[in-house]
Amino acid sequence: MAIRIVRLGSPRTRDEGLRLGTVRRPPRGVPKAEHASRDFYDVWLPDLAPSEALVKAAMQAGDDRAWRQFETRYLAELKRPEPSRLLDLLTALSAQTNLAVGCYCEDEAHCHRSVLRRVLQERGAEVR
Repeated sequence: MAIRIVRLGSPRTRDEGLRLGTVRRPPRGVPKAEHASRDFYDVWLPDLAPSEALVKAAMQAGDDRAWRQFETRYLAELKRPEPSRLLDLLTALSAQTNLAVGCYCEDEAHCHRSVLRRVLQERGAEVR
């Protein structure tokens, strides 16, 4: 059992499990009833997405220094009670079932899901 880190909207892999959208906003122009069938997500978890201000900062991060600042601020947001409890839940579930966590960004290296990957691993989740 494990958590996969995925790009929302990409084709699902075999045995991926429940797909969780850790994004601030639902996909534009896609009816809610079609989020799962179009491979976006089964459950929306905006509490694990960066705040609106941080999303803007990440989009404007043009160098490594700016990206590290984003990461530091996002890690601080993840320490708040609601996101922290969700991370505990995902870590525990990863021992019992397959899950997928994702965002829309094309490049995982410059996406908050790279930070989520690291945080989940540090908490003991099985991440692929």
